[in-house]
Amino acid sequence: MSFSQFSRCSAFAIALSLTACNMPANGESPAAGCTPGAAAGQSPAGLQQISLCVTSATKTHSFTVEAARTSAEQAKGLMFRTELADNAGMIFPFPDSRIASFWMKNTVIPLDIIFVRADGTIESIADKTVPYSMTPVVSGEPVAAVLELRGGLAAELGIVSGDKVQWTTK
Repeated sequence: MSFSQFSRCSAFAIALSLTACNMPANGESPAAGCTPGAAAGQSPAGLQQISLCVTSATKTHSFTVEAARTSAEQAKGLMFRTELADNAGMIFPFPDSRIASFWMKNTVIPLDIIFVRADGTIESIADKTVPYSMTPVVSGEPVAAVLELRGGLAAELGIVSGDKVQWTTK
């Protein structure tokens, strides 16, 4: 191997090492452009939309969610919707952590109801909730927010209790 070839190989090895040093140590993929809380305009329902990131064991998932901030917005939630895209959802932030209870009255599609602690970790997931059900879906402990996604999506993406949810609302 000539000195020139050795130098090129060394430069490549150094570049590869530097790239590896910038990768997350726990095997997660980089956030891939997910900026929690980035404004995403208004939804057709008139709600503020923001970017929300869920970091699971293997990657970070990016969603554009509607922020249901007021009591009226939270009471209506995703009722009467006939579809929900895989990259969409709704976040219900609470001013103070509390036991959260949701039902599916007038909700046409199955949802995954994800209960989020104040530190952003997922407390529990009620998957594929039953449309129109009046049976309460309740968190197991006080939570700071609830995230709703298309029913079954959390399992499909490998999102589980303990994963991290990041968002901000204004």
